[in-house]
Amino acid sequence: MDPSRIYEEFPAPEYRGNQEETLGKIREAFAAGNDVVLVRAPTGSGKSLLARAVAGCSATPGEAGPTDPIGAYYTTPQVSQLDDVAGDPLLSDLNVIRGKNNYDCILPGETDTPVDQAPCVREREFDCQVKHRCPYFSDRAIAANREIAAMTLAYFMQTAGSDVFGMRDVVVIDEAHGLGDWAEMYATIDLGPRTIPPWNDVKPDAIEDLEDAADYAEYLTTICTRGLESLRGNAELTPEEVAKRDQLTELRSDLQWFLEEYRDPDSPTTWVVDQPDGEGSPVTIKPLNPERYLKHTVWDRGRKFALLSATILNKEAFCAGVGLDPDRVALVEVPHTFPVENRPLYDVTQGKMTYEYREETLPAIARTLVRLMQRHPDEKGLVHCHSYAIQEQLADLLADFGVATRIRRHDREDRDAQLETWKRGDGAEVFLSVKMEEALDLEGERCRWQLLCKAPYPNTRDSRVAARLDDGQWGWYYRAALRTVIQACGRVIRAPDDYGATYLADTSLLELFDRARSDMPDWFADQVRRMEQPALPAFDPGAAVEDGSVVSFESPRTSERSVPEVVSDPSWL
Repeated sequence: MDPSRIYEEFPAPEYRGNQEETLGKIREAFAAGNDVVLVRAPTGSGKSLLARAVAGCSATPGEAGPTDPIGAYYTTPQVSQLDDVAGDPLLSDLNVIRGKNNYDCILPGETDTPVDQAPCVREREFDCQVKHRCPYFSDRAIAANREIAAMTLAYFMQTAGSDVFGMRDVVVIDEAHGLGDWAEMYATIDLGPRTIPPWNDVKPDAIEDLEDAADYAEYLTTICTRGLESLRGNAELTPEEVAKRDQLTELRSDLQWFLEEYRDPDSPTTWVVDQPDGEGSPVTIKPLNPERYLKHTVWDRGRKFALLSATILNKEAFCAGVGLDPDRVALVEVPHTFPVENRPLYDVTQGKMTYEYREETLPAIARTLVRLMQRHPDEKGLVHCHSYAIQEQLADLLADFGVATRIRRHDREDRDAQLETWKRGDGAEVFLSVKMEEALDLEGERCRWQLLCKAPYPNTRDSRVAARLDDGQWGWYYRAALRTVIQACGRVIRAPDDYGATYLADTSLLELFDRARSDMPDWFADQVRRMEQPALPAFDPGAAVEDGSVVSFESPRTSERSVPEVVSDPSWL
C-alpha cells in the first residue's frame, strides 16, 4: 500500500466539507504503520469517495513482488449501499459482483432461470458454450482481474478461501459499525424446516444444553452426507433438487464448523443455543464472539484495512468485538459539517415503551403523532416503529383517529415496494417503518421529519444478549442502542443545506443518552444538548389529513399526555 497516493486517488473533482483534511489523517495513520484505520465519519461526509481514495492506494503489479497481494476490495453489509456505488459515475472503476441469484441465465429457454439454478449447476459435467458471456461469470471475471472489486459483505465472506477472490493488499469496509453483529448473524446456524429439507423426519428432541446441540449436529451431518450422496447419483437435477443440494451442502459445512469449534478447547468462540418451543421445534446455535470466523472471512483477506462508519462509538470495544489488536488500529475522527440547527432533536416523550408500559404509552404516542402530522401538514414523515407489533398497534390507533388516509405501512413481504412508492409520492404521507434506521437516503423533500417510537435496545430474550448481560456487558448494550439511534437520525438530513427534525417518543431514549454519554460523538452530543420540547398544535385529527376530514371517531381507549410548550434544559446531561 502507498498511502501517499491518497489525494490523487480521490475521485471527485473537488473536496466537500472535511474530506481533504480527513484524507490527510488517513494517510498519516497508515504511514505510521497501523494495519487498520477506523474512520468515524458522520452522514453526508462522502464516505464512499473516501473509501475509493483508500482503495486506490493499494499495490499495483509494478509495485508488488511476485507473491505479494495487489488490488483492493470494497465491501459493505448494505445492498442499497452497493447499489448506490454501482450507480455513481465517480465510482465507475469499482467493479461490482453480486451473488449468482442476482443474474439470469442466457441460454435459450433458461432466460428466466437465475444462474444458481441454471443447467451448469443442474447437470453433471455440463459444458456451457456461452459461459464467457454469462452475466455472472463475466462480472466475476472482471471484478477478479481489476484493481478494485466491490461486493456485499455477505458475498465477500462467502468467497473466503476461493481461488477467484484471494488475498488483496487493501480491504475497505463501508458501514463497518455492525461488523461483529453481521459476523454473528452469518455464523448463526438455524436448524428448522427452512434450512433442513427432511425436517419432518429429523426433528430434534428437547435441546437442554450445548452438548445436546452437538449431538444433534453430528446426527444432522450424517443425514446431510447421505442426502448429498443420493443426489450425486443423478446425471441431471431439477431446480428443486439443486436447491436441496445447496441447502444440504451449506448446512453440513456450518455444522462441521460448529462441531470443530465447540470440540476445540483452544477455540475463542463461545456458543449459545436456543429452542424456545421445546421438543420437536427449531433450534438456533449462535456464536457470541465469532473472532475466528472473522479471521478466516475478513482479516485473512487483506494486509491493510479501512473501516468507515458514523457509529464506531468506542475503539477498544469495537476492536474487542471483532478480534483486532487496538495497538495496531488508529481512529480518525471526522467532524460534522452539517449545521446543528438543521438536524434538531425534539423531546415529545410520552412514557416508557417497554412491554409492561406499552399499552399505556402507545396510545399517547399515537395522539402525539397526529399532532406532529398537524405540525407538518405538507411534509412527509417517517416513523421508526421498532417492531411489527408496534407498527400494527399504531396503525390501528391512527385509523381510530380517522387519519389513515395519510398513513402508509409495509409488511415483511412488500417492504421495498412500499418504501419506493412512498419515496416517489408527491404527497405528505407518513410511513410506518420497521428496521429502516440504516441505509436509507431521504434527502430533501423525500422526508422532513421522523419519530422514534422506542429505544432500540437489543432484545433481552435473545440468548446472545442475555449471555452478555449476565456477563455484565451493559456498556455494549447501551452502545448498540445508541448506534441505532444515531443511524436513524441520519436518515432525514443528507447534505449541508438539507434539514430534518427527529422527534423522540420513548422516555427510555433520554435515559439512554445519559447512560451512553461517554460514547457519543461530539457532533451528536451537540444535538442532544440542544434538544427541546416543541410547541405542538392541540390535538385535531381533521387538521392532520389533507382534506381536513376524518373517517372515524376518536377511539375512547386513548388518552393524551400534554406536552409542555416550552423549551427544556435537559439537566440530565
